[in-house]
Amino acid sequence: MKLSKDKRSLIYNDFLTLSGIPPEVFEYRLGNRSALDWIIDQYQVSTDKRSGITNDPNRPDDPEYIIRLIGEVITVSIETVKLMRSLSAKSLRAEKS
Repeated sequence: MKLSKDKRSLIYNDFLTLSGIPPEVFEYRLGNRSALDWIIDQYQVSTDKRSGITNDPNRPDDPEYIIRLIGEVITVSIETVKLMRSLSAKSLRAEKS
């Protein structure tokens, strides 16, 4: 998985690209990166060089799991940013009163 250069699309694999990612998704941050960036980083198939153990986040019992998770993370990020903006606007109005 990787983001396109303009961060508007997520290339999941050679066969699937998710497009239309709103820029607000990247405003909600967990530490120094967005929640979507964290998912992309953590949900990679990798093999430990020393042990040879493969970490594969794909779930054979639920092949749509990661796609659904990405959608949920995008939704939560957007809604959180909306809420934070709303609270900031209310706070500014209260200070001016």
